[in-house]
Amino acid sequence: HVQLVESGGGSVQAGGSLTLSCAASAYIVNNYCMGWFRQVPGKEREGVAVIDSDGSTRYADSVKGRFSISKDSTKNTVYLQMNDLQPEDTAMYYCAVGRSVRRWRRIVEYDYWGQGTQVTVS
Repeated sequence: HVQLVESGGGSVQAGGSLTLSCAASAYIVNNYCMGWFRQVPGKEREGVAVIDSDGSTRYADSVKGRFSISKDSTKNTVYLQMNDLQPEDTAMYYCAVGRSVRRWRRIVEYDYWGQGTQVTVS
């Protein structure tokens, strides 16, 4: 059983920052591709950022230059640092992991999902 524990969501004013965390097992963090997705009611879940097992990263165009994904293998945690948050970033944010991810934005590529953490920007 794979458990992903997200934290760090909250409410901030536009221009503010938040850091989301996704805790997993050491095996997952070191061997899986780990991504962050977000979803607002009535819209499809969209990829925000991903970090591969080798540490390479990719971002959605909408967050490039503002968001940064990283992982700390000593803490078995992946982070999403979000700066200059805007109202359009308001969404439920989900952590997801996949053993073999080729197209990182495709939801079906991921094997396990966290419960989500809400980010609200006003």
